Amino acid sequence: MKRNYIYKIVSTLLVLVMITSCKKEYRDPSGANADDVLTTPKGLTGVVVGLQKVYSVGRLGVYFNSVSTAGFVTNEIMLMNSGNIPELQLFTGGNSVDGTNNILTNLWTYSNKIIFDADNVINNAANLGDKNYASGLIAYASIFKALALGNLSQYWENIPSGIGQNVTFIGRVEGFNRAIAVIDNALSVITANNISAGFLSNVPAGIDIQNTLYALKARYALFAGNYSLALTAANSVDLTKKSTFNFDAQTLNPIFEIATSTNNVFQPTNANLGLTGAYTPDAADKRLPFYTVPNATAPTARLGGFGLTSTTAIPVYLPGEVTLIKAEVYARQATPDPVNALIELNKVVTKQPAADPFGVGAALPPVVGALTPAQILPLIYKHRSIELYLSGLKLEDMRRFGLPNGDRKRNFFPYPFTERDNNINTPADPAF
Repeated sequence: MKRNYIYKIVSTLLVLVMITSCKKEYRDPSGANADDVLTTPKGLTGVVVGLQKVYSVGRLGVYFNSVSTAGFVTNEIMLMNSGNIPELQLFTGGNSVDGTNNILTNLWTYSNKIIFDADNVINNAANLGDKNYASGLIAYASIFKALALGNLSQYWENIPSGIGQNVTFIGRVEGFNRAIAVIDNALSVITANNISAGFLSNVPAGIDIQNTLYALKARYALFAGNYSLALTAANSVDLTKKSTFNFDAQTLNPIFEIATSTNNVFQPTNANLGLTGAYTPDAADKRLPFYTVPNATAPTARLGGFGLTSTTAIPVYLPGEVTLIKAEVYARQATPDPVNALIELNKVVTKQPAADPFGVGAALPPVVGALTPAQILPLIYKHRSIELYLSGLKLEDMRRFGLPNGDRKRNFFPYPFTERDNNINTPADPAF
């Protein structure tokens, strides 16, 4: 079974259409036999390849909509065309954002679709005779289910408790904890049965499955306030390895395709990545010319970084994120350890671009002095804002680090009308 063949059957296996959200009936209009799709290695492989496509490709993809949502409301990016109404709502913020916003609807709908399809893979792969191939299927699907749960929990105060009609809702912290549980199950499965080489040859190259599971576990444990778990998971990530969504001439990098290649959607707010005051980057910070490209006319900074070309790979996570998770945990844990917090922070501050697998490096002098956790935490926020620019994580960071509401244009988002109009359990929208 060849990787290109798997790509060709994806459209037969997955529904890439907008669906009334509350019903969450993700049907295949081609009539593909469910037994063939969900009971065979070939069919299940097509579904997991499709999960990656739904998450990472195009304007409907979860990744692009997550980056756009966080980018606009946290001032990372500026709107280039006010005729783009969903983008204009987010760029304006406040009550301008409502349940009609297509960016939020896409983020909501396709995250729920990923959860639905991933559950089908996880539940049915366990029945396969080849446990090593099944292990790969379960782990791969679990990455995208965890990402979907994490994205929902980052943007909404409550998320659906499951898939079905009139489902109830759970709090966002429980959403992060469910993502962690999905990851823990996957780690248990691949510990019991190593992922087969045959599986790896049938899915797109790029994702380092085990390191990605640990990195996402560290991320969501941090977001859930489980600092000891976050530190343990972060320490399990091999920071010399890459994990990426790869693109080619047929499947384009979505940031480049939609924004970089035009001047019609968004560009960086400025060469300082929209940061001001105490968070303004040092002019010598080498991450600035990595993420932005100088331009002679407005906008004076254009997108670089992971949207530079049509085939630029996008990291699933950055090694710098994992290091900064460690720094933050040391500063926030019950008995703070500012010495180790500063050590981890300085690994990012002093990192040379050549020392990073993706070339992301500040190359600045170390932060020195006997700093308290209260002094270190703002520095961690500053360097997360630079290191992880346009990653979709900044809104979560702004809330966690206690930045005032006035520094962002929304705190949480209204529920899409496709959900509210069809699910009696949809919670009230947040005030801001």
